[in-house]
Amino acid sequence: MTHSLEEEVSLLRQRAVDLVSADELRERLASARAESRPLRVKYGADPSAPDIHLGHVVGLNKLREFQDLGHTVVFIIGDFTGRIGDPSGRSQTRKPLSEEEVRENAATYRRQVFQVLNPDRTEVRFNSEWFSPMRFAEVIRLAAHATVSQMLARDDFSRRYADGQPISLVEFLYPLIQAYDSVMVRADVEIGGTDQLFNLLLGREIQKAHGQPPQIVMTLPLLEGLDGVQKMSKSLGNYVGVAEPPDEMFGKIMSVNDDLMWRYYDLVLACAPKEVEAMRSAVQMGERHPRDIKDDLARRIVARFHGETAARAASEEFARVFSKRDLPSQIPEIIWPVAEINTPVRLAEVLVRAGLAPSRSEARRLIQQGAVRVDDRRVTDPMETICVTAPTVLRAGRRGFARLVPAK
Repeated sequence: MTHSLEEEVSLLRQRAVDLVSADELRERLASARAESRPLRVKYGADPSAPDIHLGHVVGLNKLREFQDLGHTVVFIIGDFTGRIGDPSGRSQTRKPLSEEEVRENAATYRRQVFQVLNPDRTEVRFNSEWFSPMRFAEVIRLAAHATVSQMLARDDFSRRYADGQPISLVEFLYPLIQAYDSVMVRADVEIGGTDQLFNLLLGREIQKAHGQPPQIVMTLPLLEGLDGVQKMSKSLGNYVGVAEPPDEMFGKIMSVNDDLMWRYYDLVLACAPKEVEAMRSAVQMGERHPRDIKDDLARRIVARFHGETAARAASEEFARVFSKRDLPSQIPEIIWPVAEINTPVRLAEVLVRAGLAPSRSEARRLIQQGAVRVDDRRVTDPMETICVTAPTVLRAGRRGFARLVPAK
């Protein structure tokens, strides 16, 4: 389908928060048409965890829109910057990763992005390609293009400086490094979340300093994570990975609060505003129950990444376990040692050994909250002990199950 220039601009502006600028985008699109060349649309992601999550999908959806209009996406995997802390609006820097961790996470990124992007219109680059061989003199020359006052204009830096919290010089270099990526790939457009606006705008300045036309900057809304408060983040653990098993993905989405699910329809599924408003109205009028709408949301998202059959099965499994209170069809089995079959063991310790809690303190917290059951018995005493003399089902929280089986 062929779009007019104005139709392209209108489509690409949808859901954008910042656009610097619409006139420049229009001019760049017109030049690309006249020269029969695709725009180069940059998007970067640091491989701080193995999974790409639904928060990334917001940006990937926009990138796919550019691709469907004939443009090229330059997906930069920050294997170099992944080893540097970036606060990204937080008061503490992101934990640096080892080279091995970066390499493993980057490998999964390459596979996962193509669940949204068109591989034929995607150029995958690693920024270690140009930063690893960079000499210190070149770093100094790059740093000369920015001032301390410019860096302190970034909101999170200014807040930390005002609060007397330390800011390392490495953190000041991070925006410069991201900006230099734009120079190296000759980006026409860069897309990022609203928390990346400063870095993206700095990219324009660094490109101009290197004699390149400044990139168009487009920011998109930040998708709130499962907590409904902070942005979806691997570091915060409130995310839904696109490669997670269907049942896990479905269950996580069903835990999203009712007010937030409309954002997921809009930003993850890119549903038309009229469709979302019609569903919202049906809920407000009492014509549809929020749970049914959320089930539809979860099914659509799971279907996008795992297929319709997996989505239907995940919906049925969730209803069986959480609506009908049945046990899951598959529960991980833990073989209990013979030497401990008749020995009382603290339930908190058992939860950790069964993989249902990361630590004894977290296990005790779950027990005190009434979130733990032994078979069908709710346990609230953190000092409770159990003896595994027969197959025993443990349940922790909404989705944690394990069956303890005595060794023969």
